[in-house]
Amino acid sequence: MTRALVCAAAAALLLAGVMALTAPPLRAQNDGAALYKSKCAVCHGADGSGDTSMGKSMKLRDLRSEDVQKQTDAQLFDITANGKNKMPAYKGKLTDDQIKQLVAFMRELAKKK
Repeated sequence: MTRALVCAAAAALLLAGVMALTAPPLRAQNDGAALYKSKCAVCHGADGSGDTSMGKSMKLRDLRSEDVQKQTDAQLFDITANGKNKMPAYKGKLTDDQIKQLVAFMRELAKKK
């Protein structure tokens, strides 16, 4: 191999490493949105308002509301993991990391209101 080719290969590996280190937060944010869409949106609505037929029948609170948003991440994690009232528990169905991603996404919903 020529010196130029070795340098180019090393630069490509370095760039790939940097990209790999910066990708997880972006992937986690997207994973939270995808998880929310697949697990939560049917009841809570795509925007978190609860303005769905299921959400209205269960009288769900708007996830973007001050009442919900003032809860700690630990409280929201607990509700998501263990369920509350008619909401199913996701412990054992989702990992702790996935539930944390959902909580982070709930926080993002409030910023879009």
